Amino acid sequence: MPESSMSNTTRRSGVLCHITSLATPHGVGDLGPAARGFVDFLIQSGQTLWQVLPLGPPAHNYSPYSCYSAMAGNRVMISPDDLLVDGLVTEDQVKASAVQRADICFVDFQQSLGKKDVLLRQAFEVFTQTSPCELVDEFEAFQLAQRDWLEDFARYEAIMSHLVMLDWTQWPDGLPQHAPDAIAKWDDKLAEEIEYSRFVQFLFDRQWFKLKSYANERGVQLCGDMPIFVAHESSDVWVNQDLFHLDEVGKPALVAGVPPDYFSETGQLWGNPLYNWEAIEADEYRWWTQRFSRAVQQFDLLRVDHFRGFEAYWEVPASEETAINGKWVKGPGEKPFRAAEAKLGPLPFIAEDLGMITEEVYELRDALGYPGMRVLQFGFDNEEDVFHRPIDYPENCVAYTGTHDNDTVMGWYLRRKSDETFMELLAPYLESDLPVNWQLIDAVLQSKASLTIMPIQDLFGQGNEARMNVPGKAFGNWAWRFAPETLTPEVAMQMRKLTVASSRAV
Repeated sequence: MPESSMSNTTRRSGVLCHITSLATPHGVGDLGPAARGFVDFLIQSGQTLWQVLPLGPPAHNYSPYSCYSAMAGNRVMISPDDLLVDGLVTEDQVKASAVQRADICFVDFQQSLGKKDVLLRQAFEVFTQTSPCELVDEFEAFQLAQRDWLEDFARYEAIMSHLVMLDWTQWPDGLPQHAPDAIAKWDDKLAEEIEYSRFVQFLFDRQWFKLKSYANERGVQLCGDMPIFVAHESSDVWVNQDLFHLDEVGKPALVAGVPPDYFSETGQLWGNPLYNWEAIEADEYRWWTQRFSRAVQQFDLLRVDHFRGFEAYWEVPASEETAINGKWVKGPGEKPFRAAEAKLGPLPFIAEDLGMITEEVYELRDALGYPGMRVLQFGFDNEEDVFHRPIDYPENCVAYTGTHDNDTVMGWYLRRKSDETFMELLAPYLESDLPVNWQLIDAVLQSKASLTIMPIQDLFGQGNEARMNVPGKAFGNWAWRFAPETLTPEVAMQMRKLTVASSRAV
């Protein structure tokens, strides 16, 4: 299968590490000193790219892939230390926001969010009473620049928080229908909470772009990740109901998933409402262009998750309990991307083309000019299938040891090393004296792939205790973070050596 051409064929490499996985005293990684310190680590390691997971506010089980906004940021990532620098909180308030846990390698999201919310309320109080004119001017500029999504999101979040109810179809007073008179009533009732929501997004945005500037000025690009679908319990669906397949009361009528396969006899039923592509086309892809615009502002490069869904997607009636009785339906193809390109220019995207992929998906990817993905862990299931084996990587692709959905590379190796056939296939990549994790990283770095990205856990040589996500597992995902003592000069030096040897270092 041909690979599309990348816009920049210079050999380079990067690291995958979500913001929440960084080590801070506040119980969860954030956009402040720890993030800038991670940029410094990347530079010491010879890396030029940092990939993160989606930045949005989670709607379900703290998953960054199921958010109640496709545009907004997750407030748990806001840095208390940077709020202190801005004069919005005191040192004592920052100290009080620290989270004490016996196990520092996992995020207690509930506790961290509780502490962060107290701090953000304190910052809002200072801002509304004594904020410097400079911040007020920046806040006004932010609201103007992001008005296309911000007002609806802030209203949605304020109502959702006030009612303690994610499911907007159960809201009162005509709100499920987005009736203007109901909106006006609740705008007046929750005016301060709506302002607070806008303010929190301003803080997130301000800190994110401070981090982006810090990274870009030092030669490090930021790569984001965009889920194709959005949660039903989101401001996006509530405001744009005609763009989704919903029933008469606003519930999903058709939902997303994947069909039965080797991994699951019943497939996977994701439950996200499917897009009404006819209505979206009639609206000239406005919402998608808006979404892409926000992404290219925030990131230098973007991984488009479940790219195959633009070619064809698995459609399941919402009444089904499994994904078995679904069907493949043709997607919009190039149209959303071309509509966005007409207004935004070239889109710096990576196509996540993993899983049940057809020639039509590859043709769509190549027509758009996006590179696809190769993953080392998928390359050793049998002797004949070399597609994901480093020796077979083409130049125009993005290669990984694993993704956020995989075992760590050491977890994968340890789980399978008793399999003789597996070890025979892997043997050509394990011929040096380096620890196994570094040999496997080196195999990907030495490949022809123009861009390679390694999960930070693989640099540390950690096992599956450090896994980020187990697909199909409802609880306990997304919480891993590294201990501060693991981010050592020795790890940076080893990564730099391999990066230099593979002609990827700057």
